Amino acid sequence: MASSRTTGAWSLLAALSLLGCCSFGRCEASRTSGSASAGHRQDQGPSSLERVKRGWVWNQFFVVEEYTGTEPLYVGKIHTDSDEGEGNIKYTISGEGAGSIFIIDELTGDIHATERLDREEKAFYTLRAQARDRHSNDPLEPESEFVIKVQDINDSEPKFLEGPYIGSVAELSPIGTSVMKVTASDADDPTYGSSARVVYSVLDGERFFTVDKHTGIIMTAVADLDRETQDRYELVVKATDMAGQMGGLSGSTTVTIVITDVNDNPPRFPQKMYQFSVSEGAAVGTPVGRVIATDADMGENTDMSYLIKEGGELFKVTTDAETQEAVVSIKKPLDFESKNTHNVVVEAVNKHVDPRFVDLGTFSDQTIVRVSVSDIDEPPMFHPAEGAIMEVQEDAKVGALVGMVTARDPDVKNNPVKFYIDRTTDQEMIFHIDQDSGGITLSKILDRETAGWHNITVKAVEADNRTMESHASVSIRILDVNDNPPELATPYEASICEDAKPGQLIHTISVVDRDEPQSGHRFYFALPPEAPSNQHFTLWDLKDNTAGIRTQRSGFNRHEQNVYFLPILVVDSGPPSLSSTGTLTIHVCGCDTEGAIQSCNATAYVMSAALSPGALIALLVCMLILIVLVLLILTLKRHRKGQRMTEDEEDMRDNVIKYNDEGGGEQDTQAYDMSALRNLYDFPEAKSSDSGPDIRSLPQWIQAGRGGGGAESAAAAAAADFSLFKGYIRKKVEQADADLSVPPYDSFQTYAFEGTSSPALSLSSIHTLSTTSEQDFSYLSDWGPRFRQLAGYYAPGNPEEEGS
Repeated sequence: MASSRTTGAWSLLAALSLLGCCSFGRCEASRTSGSASAGHRQDQGPSSLERVKRGWVWNQFFVVEEYTGTEPLYVGKIHTDSDEGEGNIKYTISGEGAGSIFIIDELTGDIHATERLDREEKAFYTLRAQARDRHSNDPLEPESEFVIKVQDINDSEPKFLEGPYIGSVAELSPIGTSVMKVTASDADDPTYGSSARVVYSVLDGERFFTVDKHTGIIMTAVADLDRETQDRYELVVKATDMAGQMGGLSGSTTVTIVITDVNDNPPRFPQKMYQFSVSEGAAVGTPVGRVIATDADMGENTDMSYLIKEGGELFKVTTDAETQEAVVSIKKPLDFESKNTHNVVVEAVNKHVDPRFVDLGTFSDQTIVRVSVSDIDEPPMFHPAEGAIMEVQEDAKVGALVGMVTARDPDVKNNPVKFYIDRTTDQEMIFHIDQDSGGITLSKILDRETAGWHNITVKAVEADNRTMESHASVSIRILDVNDNPPELATPYEASICEDAKPGQLIHTISVVDRDEPQSGHRFYFALPPEAPSNQHFTLWDLKDNTAGIRTQRSGFNRHEQNVYFLPILVVDSGPPSLSSTGTLTIHVCGCDTEGAIQSCNATAYVMSAALSPGALIALLVCMLILIVLVLLILTLKRHRKGQRMTEDEEDMRDNVIKYNDEGGGEQDTQAYDMSALRNLYDFPEAKSSDSGPDIRSLPQWIQAGRGGGGAESAAAAAAADFSLFKGYIRKKVEQADADLSVPPYDSFQTYAFEGTSSPALSLSSIHTLSTTSEQDFSYLSDWGPRFRQLAGYYAPGNPEEEGS
């Protein structure tokens, strides 16, 4: 097989057979042609084999891209050695672009490209060739693959695919500092010629920046880039292919370079002096004013702190973290009279100083803050301001001077001052102060043992303006004098065995004294010479404000005397020396052989002449308390008993029945049936029976009427009338049960209800004087003997009596 093509200036001859095989680097296995092998077998016999060279040998075809001719572009030719030019073989191709981009002449095997090819879109096409018998369409050779490569031309310019670019570099960076890298891509074939070899250059901004033409790295060209002057630059970078030669294509992009800040500018105060005013009465910590220093830098490079270089005795400065302002405030109280103008030197210093730029100068600035103090009317000032401590003897007389307090008006006028004691701190009015001089004197006798210190508050008030006042605390210490005798610490008691030996230590006693001498206590102990027990016991002063009691003899007998009262005299060191006598109670007890006490007799033999006054007072107080308790108990019992009797007398709610009935007098006990009142809530219902209603609950005058001819109708009327009463009472009972305000026990309820009618009609005598009355009062005679007189009054008169 051979392949070739010719296009304009280009000419290609494809080698066949062995040459084609070598171009691919391999040789395919030989085959035996069917027809050729058959002919040879006839000539040489069945045992001879002819080795035939393979007929399909392929190479790659080349076609130039971007062909603009009007005729199809000739690509190449395929041919097989089986083709003898008789037109019996048909050539076909298949694969990428077969039949559309590439067509083949079936008879000659010529291949043409019918479309314009672009290597940047597709660099090669893989196809398969087939030789077939034109008549039977049987394949004469196995299908073989070949490649058509699109040959590159310089038709693509470089492109910056990641543009536009944004980079940054610190200001004042040295020359050659790398900023960033830009990269341009060329779609042409980098393996063919110089179409894809790109070089870089700066079109705009080359004064400040350069670019490496091979790598595309942008670098600084100057060392004095200043962010405060210009904080960004716009560059135009160009990329050219063909290694920058004439005729090469190019592309460009925009590069924005931001200049980042460094701390190369110190803080600066806009003014060299600021003036503020403040009242001398302003409290400590009150802001006086604010000043601020500016910094041309940005971000944390503008962070600064402030400090006072001069005048920091009365003022302090702090930094506002949000506004970066210096806040000048009062550190100590101001005094207009002492100094009315203060100059404070405030310095601003950068917090973050870059050591690379220290040689540029100091990164700080100073300004003067002048503070004018205005005068106000101030209250008096005590000297000393924190108060005074005074001392006075406990036995000082009334009117004695304790001490002096001083205060003055600090204003220029220096108004006179009056002094007063705050009586809430001296409610007992023990002290008095002179309003003019401030001298404190005693108004009452002192007692150190009651209160060793007195803390009072003294007020100083301007005489012309009483709203101006100040306070000072005065602590008064009461100095002790020896005015309390020493006493035994407790009522001591001791026990000794009957067989105690002479000189045996019985007990150790100590003493208390309410006084507090500055030199300390020193007590002396002794037994009164008149004490009858001196012959039995001795006292030993231990020289440490304690004393020991020892036996002086042996052989105590508790049956003869089981208790001894030993008086002990105690004297302090004064001055003046005071003394008191205490009593030690000593019990004589029976002991075992080891000295352990077994029992003591309670019978006492009083050795002292009399009880002490304290003991007598305590005994009397106890007896008085017992008497009061007994009287209180008896009073409570009598009060409870009287209260209980009153409750029993008044608790008649279940027995009292109130009703309005005149009756027949005190001797009449049969006029009314009491069972009707005792059973107010149990009225029987009217029953229609042969025997008639139960008349036990009806008044006797109704029962008496049952004997007459109209008794039956009268009973029915009375039963109906009581039925009405019963319903009314039941309703009232329900209302009382539902009322939450009534007491929680049975109570007597009184009601007034007349009913609808009465068989007796009205008993009123209002109409009895009327001569025209037609009422018949004959029924009064049926009511019994008690109404006989009344019936006589209303009985119809005889004509004879009227005539007379």
